[in-house]
Amino acid sequence: MKQGKIIKGIAGFYYIHIAGSGIYECRAKGVFRKDNIKPLVGDDVMIEILDEKERKGSLAEILPRRNALIRPASANVDQALILFSYRSPDPKPMLLDRFLAAMGRAGIPVIIAFNKCDLVPEQERQWFFDNYRGAGCPIFELSVARQIGLSALREVLKGKTTVLAGPSGVGKSSLTNALQDEIVMETGEISRKLMRGKNTTRHAQIIPLGEDSYLMDTPGFTAFEMGQIARDELRFYYPEFAPYEGRCYYPGCVHLHEPDCAVKEALAQGKISDLRYRNYEALYQELADIEKRRY
Repeated sequence: MKQGKIIKGIAGFYYIHIAGSGIYECRAKGVFRKDNIKPLVGDDVMIEILDEKERKGSLAEILPRRNALIRPASANVDQALILFSYRSPDPKPMLLDRFLAAMGRAGIPVIIAFNKCDLVPEQERQWFFDNYRGAGCPIFELSVARQIGLSALREVLKGKTTVLAGPSGVGKSSLTNALQDEIVMETGEISRKLMRGKNTTRHAQIIPLGEDSYLMDTPGFTAFEMGQIARDELRFYYPEFAPYEGRCYYPGCVHLHEPDCAVKEALAQGKISDLRYRNYEALYQELADIEKRRY
């Protein structure tokens, strides 16, 4: 028996990365189907080796999960790396705030990274730092094309399983290629290690970056369903509100229309980003509309 991590699952096959040995193609034992247990990308597992030369095995045991995400279906995620670009496409702060709220609800720490930093002036880049310094996330500036900022980013990915998310065109595949050299991610091309399926982001898969370091490339990760969050809990996923909780006149204040609201006072004093607050208002209304339709 050997221990490894599921890095991809497709059509009943599971691809298990074993540090120092490589990738093994495995079928899951029937007991998982019988017990209605579905192995997930990111699961730490034990496998029985059936053919060492052909790297084939049988998935025998799923080790206890630290956490699990429904969308994308994955397990044992340590952190999320949210990648945007300064240009082509321009950043979308509302989408970023949706990411942050969704990961906040899941209890997963977030790293924010902006690619193509060489294409915009410092003053414009500073605007994003000013608005998101209160969000409780480290922020990295990158130029994957010019190899700027990659060394510092590698350090925070070391020893972690990191979900990579972000809109199309921001450089996710280029970043993945720059961070490792085992698997070349090219749209429409077959991974030369996995040899199954195309990288059309239909299936989540994990890219080994080094010992105990993994990057999870995910399909459809931009389409978060905000309905999973209750409107009255949204405020807890805005860390800049936290110092003012309990200081409002009304208990349970949601920091919108209530008088004597400590958060709105902080906003008026410039202690909270106006951009972030306006996004909070919009997301709260979206969740209120979802709840209205539901009931």
